[in-house]
Amino acid sequence: MMIFSKLGRSSVSRSRGFLYGGGVRSTRLLSPPAIEAASENQVEGGLGFLRRHFNSLSARKGLVNNSDLIGPFANPRLRRFFSDEAPKKKNYENYFPKATKEKAKSDHKSDSKEGSDKNEHESVGDMFMNRFQNLLIPLLALAVFFSSFSFGSGDQQQISFQEFKNKLLEPGLVDHIDVSNKSVAKVYVRSTPRNQGTATTTQDALGNIPAKRTGGQYRYYFNIGSVDSFEEKLEEAQEALGVDPHEFVPVTYVTEMAWFQELLRFAPTLLLLGTLVYGARRMQGGLGGLGGTGGGKNGRGIFNIGKATITRADKNSKNKIYFKDVAGCDEAKQEIMEFVHFLKNPKKYEALGAKIPKGALLVGPPGTGKTLLAKATAGESGVPFLSISGSDFMEMFVGVGPSRVRNLFQEARQAAPSIVFIDEIDAIGRARGRGGLGGNDERESTLNQLLVEMDGFGTTAGVVVLAGTNRPDILDKALLRPGRFDRQITIDKPDIKGRDQIFQIYLKKIKLDHEPSYYSQRLAALTPGFAGADIANVCNEAALIAARHEGATVTMAHFDSAIDRVIGGLEKKNRVISKLERRTVAYHESGHAVAGWFLEHAEPLLKVTIVPRGTAALGFAQYVPNENLLMTKEQLFDMTCMTLGGRAAEQVLIGRISTGAQNDLEKVTKMTYAQVAVYGFSDKVGLLSFPPRDDGYDFNKPYSNKTGAIIDEEVREWVGKALREDRGAHRGTQGASG
Repeated sequence: MMIFSKLGRSSVSRSRGFLYGGGVRSTRLLSPPAIEAASENQVEGGLGFLRRHFNSLSARKGLVNNSDLIGPFANPRLRRFFSDEAPKKKNYENYFPKATKEKAKSDHKSDSKEGSDKNEHESVGDMFMNRFQNLLIPLLALAVFFSSFSFGSGDQQQISFQEFKNKLLEPGLVDHIDVSNKSVAKVYVRSTPRNQGTATTTQDALGNIPAKRTGGQYRYYFNIGSVDSFEEKLEEAQEALGVDPHEFVPVTYVTEMAWFQELLRFAPTLLLLGTLVYGARRMQGGLGGLGGTGGGKNGRGIFNIGKATITRADKNSKNKIYFKDVAGCDEAKQEIMEFVHFLKNPKKYEALGAKIPKGALLVGPPGTGKTLLAKATAGESGVPFLSISGSDFMEMFVGVGPSRVRNLFQEARQAAPSIVFIDEIDAIGRARGRGGLGGNDERESTLNQLLVEMDGFGTTAGVVVLAGTNRPDILDKALLRPGRFDRQITIDKPDIKGRDQIFQIYLKKIKLDHEPSYYSQRLAALTPGFAGADIANVCNEAALIAARHEGATVTMAHFDSAIDRVIGGLEKKNRVISKLERRTVAYHESGHAVAGWFLEHAEPLLKVTIVPRGTAALGFAQYVPNENLLMTKEQLFDMTCMTLGGRAAEQVLIGRISTGAQNDLEKVTKMTYAQVAVYGFSDKVGLLSFPPRDDGYDFNKPYSNKTGAIIDEEVREWVGKALREDRGAHRGTQGASG
């Protein structure tokens, strides 16, 4: 590449202003001899251009010295532009108060310590990607900067060969010609013709072709078809003008490279590569808990995918949960507290020859407080508490699950004595050999590694494993045996006493118009079958309703509205309902109430409403369920009659039936089939029980078609008997009222 150093004075001043970091433009007037001396220096290559350009400037009567040459590279703004180092402090911290500054310094030390720990685990791939990203933008900026010089001063103008011949070659203004890349002829013209006697100037000769001075030379260019034809035409033109062959215009062939154009050629490839790198790093943040947005110091790159995403309990947290914050499960809490006491005082148990169980499985319906009990264990234990979800072990890559299990127990052993809590363990603990499609099952490999880590050749002394699930029936039997999960702690829905205790805990956080004990017993009676999560939701909804109505305190009316909101859904006051529909709903719900009032073993009626709620319910009746564990045949029959009371009321009082009893019919069908085919209440079927399977694999019925027909006939007869009882009760009520 050949680049000439004769730049215009305006271009030189702009380049110097950019390099030196200054914002003032300056123009230096140079003498013609100095210009001609400087115009003879040529530079090949980008770096050689800079060096010789500065040398030519220094030769101009001492206008540039060594400090000027150092200035561009000593410019702090230019250095920071190409550097990935953090900027130096400028004493801005003095603007903060002393207490804040000291705290910030201590936090900085702790952060730097944590950062050093993270740097130790930073992989080589992440370091390479960070360096690549830091260098990419500066390299592109340098390429664009230097490529701008490859185009020269930008003053060349395109002309035709005929104009070149008539207006430049004939007057003798051509100094020499450079043929660039065998396609473009660059014409360098003199400021004065060769023959000084010719009274013509460049401006007059060129006519309306403007010529701009760039260091004492005029430059034009035109395209040539081929080198041979160009040489023939040029030679013929000079011979026709009578030019001596020794004075022919010199022609030089050069090969030039435009860096900017070359970069544009690679732009699609670089763009595609950058998109792939960016997408890969973004995808690392969403691949099953890789942590962060992929790579870097705070993320987990593809090289660390085998490490488990473990959550450690913070000992200094202000929102720690203790056993006193857990209520409604006293027996389960006592079982868990034994693990904590053993880890705190192991000598007391070892003196009696006792060994702490290696693990405990928390079993119970959703919302009963399994995870809350584990959080209380973390707050009370005082030992390292590591928690992880069962789904965090599963990954799209083969072998990641077992690797994460090994990493989890390795950290637990290093921190022993410690507690490990695996939430929703059924994600990896499902029984083996069920639902597999053959080949290498990643879930089974993860389960096998978990079994080995819990009770294998490797020691797990001082590591207690807690796990939570609401589906213990699908877990692998090897996982439930003694030595792994020695205890199964069942956490049921709280009774009325447990609900009272839970309400007292949550009511303490709410501003009430009375003491919490004033509401707790009544609310416990109004919320049968509610779990701890439901109770917490009721208290929160009551506070929201009070705030919505601009109430200063939360009252009983707010709690009643909150209970209805949790049970039935959002109240639809603006739903348009015709009088006939409202009348039908009223008779239907009153039919439930009347049937429950006259039946001996029916559940007591708590509330009846015809206000639409939720997406489909136009009204509902709430009962106080019997919390007894045993139900008699008479009790189940009365419950069937009470459920069918709404349909019977429609037939007797309105004379038409509607689709409003669809949910009632589903309950009745399920309840009656259970009495006939499961509980053995039918004399025709006998003492046989055919319970449905919960796993959904009930492809073949365990009884014959004849037995199935008997069961269907018996269920139909029992439901018809219950409906006749309801009709009789409603007719008697109608006659008494008439």
